[in-house]
Amino acid sequence: MTQIENTVNLLSRSLETLKMTLADFSDADMLVRPCPGANHAAWQLGHLTNAETGMVNAVQPGALPAAPAGFAEKFKKETASVDDPKFFPGKAELVDAFSTARAATIAWAQSLSQADLDRPAPEKFLRFAPTVGLMLLMMPSHVMMHTGQFQVIRRKLGKPMLF
Repeated sequence: MTQIENTVNLLSRSLETLKMTLADFSDADMLVRPCPGANHAAWQLGHLTNAETGMVNAVQPGALPAAPAGFAEKFKKETASVDDPKFFPGKAELVDAFSTARAATIAWAQSLSQADLDRPAPEKFLRFAPTVGLMLLMMPSHVMMHTGQFQVIRRKLGKPMLF
């Protein structure tokens, strides 16, 4: 397998793991915080969508579609403390938004060449990932880090352990 094929595989697997982890969450479960000061799953999932869209579009503007009007504003650092269920979209809309972004990321990744992967990342990402290829690899890692946080929420809710 090529580096791009391996990365696409990781992108797909991390999406499926996230969806499996959240499959039995209700809209109310999405707003549970595992401890004071921790982010709930609704905010984290919106953050993942915004982060992925921002990273890909920083490399290739317009590669990922913009989120629906008002979506990005709901998932900024300043809104992480919001617990109002009317403020955030429901679980289905959040999962759909992230799935749409991830599908577009996969399509974008499949359009890249090895030379594209070796290009320098945009300046604001250089500290985390000096190349486009490493930026692309950050995306499934970012999702899996948040999926680990969702596992803690699962335990607080008394849901079965998945892993």
